[in-house]
Amino acid sequence: MGGDGVERRVPLARAAGVRFEDGWPVREFPSYRGQRNYPGLYWSATAGTHVGYESWLERDHAMTLDFDPAVTALASQPLWLFWANERGKSVSHAPDYFVRRADGSVLLVDSRPENRRPARDLAKFTAAERACAEIGWSYALWGELDPVEAGNLRWLAGYRHPRCFNADVAARLREFFAAPGLLMEGAEEVGDPIAVLPVLFHLMWRQELLCDLSVLLGDRTVVRLAVEDVR
Repeated sequence: MGGDGVERRVPLARAAGVRFEDGWPVREFPSYRGQRNYPGLYWSATAGTHVGYESWLERDHAMTLDFDPAVTALASQPLWLFWANERGKSVSHAPDYFVRRADGSVLLVDSRPENRRPARDLAKFTAAERACAEIGWSYALWGELDPVEAGNLRWLAGYRHPRCFNADVAARLREFFAAPGLLMEGAEEVGDPIAVLPVLFHLMWRQELLCDLSVLLGDRTVVRLAVEDVR
């Protein structure tokens, strides 16, 4: 759906040139009593706006994409794909996320736990993958995240908003962590941890400061300054 709210159908070959990140979701995210999934809105630091999700898994995938520095734009339920199956019946599918990368390439993402992929849906995912390949896009079907990494990302995401940034504190944190050091030790060295930690976590979200996210974050997490590859 375009940015003007009007839904348009175009041949697949023309879709490659459409800026779906500027459009509206083609589906709504309903919420009702007794609902088994958990829809909502995720504020994306990358997009600077809210991105819809229909489950906590989709929320975690939106968060993961938001954390990826190669991602420059993110949109939820961006488009419909239409095709005819082997019996000639019309089939449609709306992938969960449209992703634009810094190099201009496109990734479509579907979110679904591995234990909830019936044959009918797998056929749709396969068709979406074929469509992406035809126009030079990438496609991914994502399942559950590693629970430790997901927990760490959820924590850092709580500090993703620019309001958590303070230039003076950030400069002192970068200086301290130019050599790897312990998270809380650095916060205490720079100032009052209550004021410093939000800035520290914001820099970790921006990946200016790095750590091993496969290990649960804590006071003794080893943090280091990111170093640009100058090759």
